[in-house]
Amino acid sequence: MRALHLSDQLQLLEACPRPIPAAGEALIRVSLAGVCATDLAVLRGYNTFQGVLGHEFVGVVAEAPEAAWIGQRVVGEINCGCGQCHRCHNGHPAHCAQRTVPGIRGRDGVFADYCLLPLSNLHPLPATIPDQAAVFVEPLAAALRITQQTHIHPGETVALIGDGRLGLLVAHVLALTGCDLLVVGHHPEHWSTLHAAGISTCLEHTLPAGYTAETVVECSGGPTGLQRALQLVRSGGRLILKSTFPEQTPINLAELVVREIRLIGSRCGPFPAAIHLLQQQRIPVEALITACYPLTQAVQAMEHAGQKGTLKILIQP
Repeated sequence: MRALHLSDQLQLLEACPRPIPAAGEALIRVSLAGVCATDLAVLRGYNTFQGVLGHEFVGVVAEAPEAAWIGQRVVGEINCGCGQCHRCHNGHPAHCAQRTVPGIRGRDGVFADYCLLPLSNLHPLPATIPDQAAVFVEPLAAALRITQQTHIHPGETVALIGDGRLGLLVAHVLALTGCDLLVVGHHPEHWSTLHAAGISTCLEHTLPAGYTAETVVECSGGPTGLQRALQLVRSGGRLILKSTFPEQTPINLAELVVREIRLIGSRCGPFPAAIHLLQQQRIPVEALITACYPLTQAVQAMEHAGQKGTLKILIQP
């Protein structure tokens, strides 16, 4: 099979052996995959990963230990727990110390003709969700994680830093809460879906003087965004971090203490809720697609994804 592999360099391998499922795993033929900021961070050294990249996908089960799964169109949660530890037994494989994560940590990813995931990670998809929308289930679930972790009430002032791939999804999710949302970004060309949903936007340098928010969500992907988030959050407020920075990022812990700011890290979220929102067509995900490349041009796809201002790049085996 073909696979986009990272070792000393990023290259498309044309003749990789098809992966062999372990006990409890399914072999999935990848239909469509998405490039996200974490994939680009891995290229810059995040987690020192080597292997097949990618973790956002939709595919069809080709082999499985349970016959009913074969032929099912699926998406898959990315945290593969050990199944033995306290975290796994209590339903938190995302925090299993021994977990593997496709394309990120100890497990080959989905930028390939085939991938492997445990059956327990898979979610069947309704036929009403096309592949171009289904490929957004994983990042949309990550956006929804915020609303799992903390209650954001109608009318609450919320600032979102970042108008890239994840930032736009988070903005549409937060808008469903009825909060008073302001998206602070650098790319007005990305804002059409926000304005259509009634979401306020501004460029960073045009922020109203003295503006602050009860809750600030950081989705910029860069350390300067983190510093801006700290400036905007009110004393006693919440700062929610979605970016995974490959670089060391300084933060003034004394300021968090003195101003009593609650700091919340936020990562992977609920797939069933994401699938429900896509089925209801509540989030305009397909409008966020910049381009789709065949797997044979996966290296070029990654280069395009890394260009400033690019939204979602898809890779199609």
